[in-house]
Amino acid sequence: FIQMLRSAKKRDVLQLLRRAPEEMLPFVVEAAVAAQSVASLAALSDFLDFSKEPTSLLEKFLYAAAFSPRPSGELLRLVLDKLDGKQLAPEVHETGIVAVGSLVSKLCQQQLCGLQEVERGVENILVGLRSAEEESQVVVYLLALGNAMLPETIPTLLDFAEEGPVAITAAAVSALRRFPAQHISSEVKQAMRRIFHEKRKSYEKTCRLAAAEVLLDNEPSPMDIINILLAANELETEMATFLLLKIQNSLHADHHPARKIMKDILRDPRINNYHFFSKAGISSSFSGPLTVTQDLLSTFGLDLLFLEGGLLRKSISDFSLLSHGQQLRAAQVTIEAQGMESMMGENTLEGEEEPELMAGMSAIFFDVQLRPIIFFQGYTDLMTKVLLSSGEPTSVVKGNLLLMDHHQVIPLQSGLQVTVKLQGGLGVDISANMDVSIWEQELKTNMNARGSLTIDFQTELDGPFLQATLRSQMEVETSIHFDTILRFSGSPVLMCLQLRKEQVPYR
Repeated sequence: FIQMLRSAKKRDVLQLLRRAPEEMLPFVVEAAVAAQSVASLAALSDFLDFSKEPTSLLEKFLYAAAFSPRPSGELLRLVLDKLDGKQLAPEVHETGIVAVGSLVSKLCQQQLCGLQEVERGVENILVGLRSAEEESQVVVYLLALGNAMLPETIPTLLDFAEEGPVAITAAAVSALRRFPAQHISSEVKQAMRRIFHEKRKSYEKTCRLAAAEVLLDNEPSPMDIINILLAANELETEMATFLLLKIQNSLHADHHPARKIMKDILRDPRINNYHFFSKAGISSSFSGPLTVTQDLLSTFGLDLLFLEGGLLRKSISDFSLLSHGQQLRAAQVTIEAQGMESMMGENTLEGEEEPELMAGMSAIFFDVQLRPIIFFQGYTDLMTKVLLSSGEPTSVVKGNLLLMDHHQVIPLQSGLQVTVKLQGGLGVDISANMDVSIWEQELKTNMNARGSLTIDFQTELDGPFLQATLRSQMEVETSIHFDTILRFSGSPVLMCLQLRKEQVPYR
C-alpha cells in the first residue's frame, strides 16, 4: 500500500483519504505518513483539519510521524504547521509535542540538524517549556526534550531536575536517562549526586532512585558506587532493598558498564556483608535475557518499588534489545500511584512533602516516549472513576508503523547494478488499566502488549541479457500480558504477579 502511494498523485491520495470507510481511515493516514512522498504529504495537509477531526485520528497521524524511520524536513514542517497557533484538545497537543521531539532527534541522526524545520521544532519545545503554567504541561515538554536528545538542552534539563516539584524532577531525570553515556558529563553527575544525597533540599524517593541509576548506568567512579552503597545503609527499608537489588542485578549482566568496578568494590568485606545486604523489604528489581544470539541480546526487566506500608508506588516493565554496543528500548511501560499513604492512614516521612493523590502511566516504545496517561488525579477524580469505571483498558498506542525503509543501488564490478529494498512494518496495540477497589481494598494493574512484525526484502539484478529477483518475507506475532494484584486489607500485604507470554508464530 505504501509503495502504491509513493507513485500516486496528490489528487488520488486525497480522494482515497476522503472516500475511505471510517474504520479504514486510520490505516490510510498511517500509510500516507509512511509513504512520505511530496504528493502524500500535500494530500494529508489538505485533508487533516486539526479543529474538526476526531482526536483518535489526529493522534494516529502524530504517532505515525513520531515513529517514522527516516523522516524528512517536510514531514516535521507539516506537523509543526498543524500544531501552530490552534486551540487543540490537550491530548492532541501533548502527543504533537512529543512527536516533534522524536522527529528532531531522527533528523539530527541523519545529519540534518541545520534544517530550518529542526530549529523551529526545538524553538517550539523550549518556548513552550518556558511559558507552560501547569505542571502537567511542563512534564510533557521535558519528555519531548528527552525524545529530541540534543546535548545543548542538558543544562535546561538539569535546572528543572534540581529545582522542580516531584513530577517535574522525575520527568527531567527521566529525560536525562535517555542520553548516551558520552553526554552524561561531570556536571550531570554532580547534579545527580546532589539529588540522591539531598544536598540542597529533600527529594521524593523515586527521584532519588532515578538519580542513583543515572550515576550507576554511566561509567560510574568507584567513589560513586561506594557512596551509594553507604547511603543505602541509611535509607528506609524499601528504598534500600530496591537499590541494593539494582546493584546486584548489574553484577549479573555481562553488558553492564559498571560490572567490573562493582565486582572490585564488593570484594571489600566492610561493604559486602550481611549487615549491608540483608534489607528485608518487598521491593524488587529483576533483569534477565529473553533471547541471546551472536548479534542480539533481548532482555526483560521488572522493577517494583513499594512504600513502607506495602502499597505499590511504581512498577516498570522493560523490554530492551542490545546489538553491537547499541541499545534499543523496544517497550517500557511505567505504572505509578502516589499519595495513597494518606488514604490508607499512613504518615509521610518527616521533611517529605505529601504528594497529591494520582495514578498514571507512561510508555517508551521503540525509543519514542509517548505522552503520559493519567488514570485519576485527586480524591474526587478517584471516586468518580471508581463509581463510573467501565473496566475497559486505556489505550496507550495502537496502529501500524513503518519501522524500516531502506533502498540502495549497488554497482557491481561487471558493470551491472543490483537494487536492494528492505521494508519492515509493525502492527501494535498496547493498553493498560488500573483498578482501585476501596471496598475490597485491592489494587489491580494490567498491561497488555500485542504486536506483529513483517519484513519484506527484495533484491533485483537487471541487465540487458539477464534479469533476476530474490524476495523474502518474514512475519512474527507475539503478545505479552503483565498483571499485578495487590491486596492491602491485612498485614503483610499480599501480592500476585503474572507475566503471560503467548506462543510466537514465526513465518
